[in-house]
Amino acid sequence: MPAVSPENGTMPETCTFCRILRDEPDDVIWVEREDEAVAFRPLPESELAPGHTLVVPRAHSVGLLDADPRALQATTALAQRVGRAMRAALGATGVVVLSASGADAGQSVPHLHLHVVPCWDDDGVTFWPEGRSKHRVDGDPHALLAEMFE
Repeated sequence: MPAVSPENGTMPETCTFCRILRDEPDDVIWVEREDEAVAFRPLPESELAPGHTLVVPRAHSVGLLDADPRALQATTALAQRVGRAMRAALGATGVVVLSASGADAGQSVPHLHLHVVPCWDDDGVTFWPEGRSKHRVDGDPHALLAEMFE
């Protein structure tokens, strides 16, 4: 099966990010456009901090779990460059990279994307979850994970 991409016309019509990649609307504020991934400003009402940027692979995948490794590599490499630009241009002292994969993780757009959010020591924002998951697994979860790689 061919990769899903804007180049071969197999992008899902209902995918918000695929439409942005295909149509390149004038109201999108682009930070960077590369062959395999792009970076742009989220909707203003979704911005978590000044400079918050979405990094999106051109190839469609729903999330991390079904992403093509090459597209994932290009996306994370661009996220790193965006983070470095945030440090240099905005004076950010750190960045948080957020991605949800699956509805139960809170994913709102079913196309892999990374939120790169600049942070400063005085911004009053923390992104670490409060509390712990209530879900329980029978057995040692890390031993079960390690078995998948044997």
